[in-house]
Amino acid sequence: MSNSLIIAGKSYESRLLLGTGKYPDFKAMRSAHDISGTQIVTVAIRRVDLADRSTDSLLAHIDRDKIDLLPNTAGCYTAKDAVLTCELAREALGTNLVKLEVIGDEKTLYPDNEELLVAARELVSQDFKVLPYTGDDVVLCKKLEDMGCAAVMPLAAPIGSGLGIRNPYNLRIILEQISIPVIVDAGVGTASDAAVAMELGCDGLLMNTAVACAKDPVKMANAMRKAVDAGRLAFEAGRIERKLYATASSPLEGVVRQ
Repeated sequence: MSNSLIIAGKSYESRLLLGTGKYPDFKAMRSAHDISGTQIVTVAIRRVDLADRSTDSLLAHIDRDKIDLLPNTAGCYTAKDAVLTCELAREALGTNLVKLEVIGDEKTLYPDNEELLVAARELVSQDFKVLPYTGDDVVLCKKLEDMGCAAVMPLAAPIGSGLGIRNPYNLRIILEQISIPVIVDAGVGTASDAAVAMELGCDGLLMNTAVACAKDPVKMANAMRKAVDAGRLAFEAGRIERKLYATASSPLEGVVRQ
């Protein structure tokens, strides 16, 4: 990778962020993290016992020397609950870096934009480094950027759906108008989806279900790593223009004529 991902002033060589839920066991989770090269993993604070530091705990199976924790507020439906969850995470884990989720609908798991803005504003005022999960709405993303969020994390499709990049055009608009990192969160199903997102110019990808629920999570983690790298390289290289008709691969000048 020719460039690093920079979040809140810290540089990361990997542009792939992974989750910690839904794996068949902790061994598979750790192996997937290792082979993916990820340097950031999310932890759902409301679903993990942070006081449990035994060898059988989730936190015991994360290599904290190589991987930063990104506490998230999954399961929160109000700004108040999300802010409280982040405060608990900072106290327990000693990090200001948080993934902010404020869900507005149980069926689609789409975010509640109003509550999201309220929570983000409060957390930024408390010096949290906020990465909000949001819809692919450029207006909302600009508001989050303006209030001081460290990145924006628009969905590609509903959480856990595996539908892939449903609206690349919205993502392109966001990428054109947002100067902080744009990390696609939710909806990626397989390696080709990851490559498409990175070819668009996204700064990174966060995924959980696509890897953890694959038939072989470790192989999928490896595939995602390669797809993210390939997609980023293709974006940097610059693809050729799409054309309706053929263009000869070899020049016509200097052709030997009989």
